[in-house]
Amino acid sequence: FQWGAELRQRIIKETGLPLSMGLSVNKVVAKVATGQGKPNGCLQVQKGTEKLFLAPLPVRKLPMAGPKTARFLEEMGVYKIGTLAQMPAEMLQSAFGKNGLLLWKRANGQDNSPVEPYTEQKSIGTECTFETDTIDVKHMRHALTAMVEELGHKLRQQQKLTACVTVKLRYANFDTETKQLRLPYTASDKQLLEAAQRLFKKLYQRRMLIRLLGVRFSHLVQGSPQMHLFDETQEEVQLYQAMDHIKYKFGSQAVLRATSLHLDKRLKHQKAHVA
Repeated sequence: FQWGAELRQRIIKETGLPLSMGLSVNKVVAKVATGQGKPNGCLQVQKGTEKLFLAPLPVRKLPMAGPKTARFLEEMGVYKIGTLAQMPAEMLQSAFGKNGLLLWKRANGQDNSPVEPYTEQKSIGTECTFETDTIDVKHMRHALTAMVEELGHKLRQQQKLTACVTVKLRYANFDTETKQLRLPYTASDKQLLEAAQRLFKKLYQRRMLIRLLGVRFSHLVQGSPQMHLFDETQEEVQLYQAMDHIKYKFGSQAVLRATSLHLDKRLKHQKAHVA
């Protein structure tokens, strides 16, 4: 608790933001304690006192007890978590199904769900294996364009920007080469396509049969794309926005460049990956 309180004070000092903290033996009780500590306090619920802490609180304070569940319980005359904890588990299971037992356990301060650390997505990528190994540069460029546009759409859908583009080639003998390029944070198809095609041109120097082609965007941050004054016209921005709107509504394959229409017939499989 001392370590958590010191961390809380450090965050408040460095950000100037209010911060509440709750600490207990499991996530459910800690979450309720955090809520009770608001707007800017910290609260510890010692081991063995979970039921005593929860009992006088309204059922609406209990995680899982949404507005409909809380209203149903209140119509049954159950207003406090302590009352809920004293009800037969079988009765709650009959009323709420399998969630009824979970609700009863939480009302009694029981929660065995693991703490799962949150990790920010750092990259997004995709790659395709060709049906037959190829030296058709035009076809490979078309495939690269389709993959970049697919990833660019995902970036904008997730409201993220990238600052690094990587292109990967795997030859028929399974030799694999990659090159990457740093660029200002963007989610613009035009900038991403130019970067990817430039990297492909630098990579494909051996004129050997290609088995696999891949592209990855990394150094991701949260943000919305802005118009680049000297690189994009207003018409281009409006075109990309219109294409995104169609994809949001009808799916990512609803609108494609003409060069991408017949790619699927010549690809063995495509694999997306995030990290």
